[in-house]
Amino acid sequence: MKSSGLRVFRSHEANSLTIAGRESRAEVFAKALDPKARVFRAPGRVNLIGEHTDYNDGFVLPSAIGFYAHVSVSPRSDGKLILRSTEFEQKFEFSAENLPKQKLGGWCDYVLGVASQLSKQGAKFGGANFLVHSEVPVGAGLSSSAALEVASALAFLSLTGKTVSLKEIALLCQRAENEFVGARVGIMDQFVSCHGKAGHAVLLDCRSLDYDLVPIPERVKLVICNTMVKHQLSGGEYNQRRAQCEEGVRILQKSSPGTKALRDVTADQLEGHRAEMSDVVYRRCLHVVQEDARVLAAKKSFGAGDLATVGRLMLESHASLRDLYEVSCGELDAMVSAAESLPGWMGGRMTGGGFGGCTVNLIEAGYAEAFAAEIAERYRQATGIAPDVFVCTAADGAGADAATLPASDAPSW
Repeated sequence: MKSSGLRVFRSHEANSLTIAGRESRAEVFAKALDPKARVFRAPGRVNLIGEHTDYNDGFVLPSAIGFYAHVSVSPRSDGKLILRSTEFEQKFEFSAENLPKQKLGGWCDYVLGVASQLSKQGAKFGGANFLVHSEVPVGAGLSSSAALEVASALAFLSLTGKTVSLKEIALLCQRAENEFVGARVGIMDQFVSCHGKAGHAVLLDCRSLDYDLVPIPERVKLVICNTMVKHQLSGGEYNQRRAQCEEGVRILQKSSPGTKALRDVTADQLEGHRAEMSDVVYRRCLHVVQEDARVLAAKKSFGAGDLATVGRLMLESHASLRDLYEVSCGELDAMVSAAESLPGWMGGRMTGGGFGGCTVNLIEAGYAEAFAAEIAERYRQATGIAPDVFVCTAADGAGADAATLPASDAPSW
């Protein structure tokens, strides 16, 4: 698989790129805004460690990153809901009183899913113009869908005047993706998009939704490397992994009725029932049980300033995702290998659902830019693909987008 086009290194502060005199999507977005519009934004995320543990009621350690989905909303008097995007040409038009009951297979599904959930709660938002601009790379495992869902929820709620907690918004958006889009995702992506804080990771207990903010030292940068291989979480492989974990829980419940999820299982318990499981189900469960332990160890190591241990745990996580959970791919493995031995690198792993997407690397800040350039070249030589590499720090979560100013002239909708 060859990749063409311009590839750039971008820090999280960079919102857009203008190529060969063409307007960036951010500029198009700003010019198309209705003067009456309110703009809301929600970030993508990178998961430092804790993969495929969220839907098993386990622990995760993600952080929000400074790539945002921006949603502009302005009311209409004719009862129409019109959805547009700076990234896709197709415009969607619906009756706000008669929205689709099933997904349509486009980007609009993430907005419609949120609208559907709000409607079930009795929200009335009438007609509206929605304009979407997202900086989060699609299909890279950085939760572009969750960012769009959360920003859309804030936009819809602004039309109702209703106040909803960020926790409730995260849960609503998760249901939208589960029930409308059809991807059985856990709560992590939407939660960190809502609750992210600059300079911190979020240690989330996916059962209780209790969370702690874990400081990331200023001397550390997060370097995210996009393999340029895309995936869709609504595909069968993701849901299959979840079903395999649930099968393991059903087996364990026979002798331990209090077991609700793999979160409740120890390594010894799992080993004691290994003979009752297929090899595939055992390996899926083993990854989750060990990954939960790695998350808690990583939180402790961050607190102690022991970044070498954090890096080692990230590498162990990648090996487990590759060998036990089997959600890595050749390109992800090549990207992790390309990072090894580079100056300033403490550790890295695939991040996101798998089957493509990105790796995340823990880098000493002074080496970050050189690391980004070198890993891109190593990966290109190994695969023939030119990657996108982003130098990031943890960012704030969702809210009103005061930085985006509406244009002086209203667009034609």
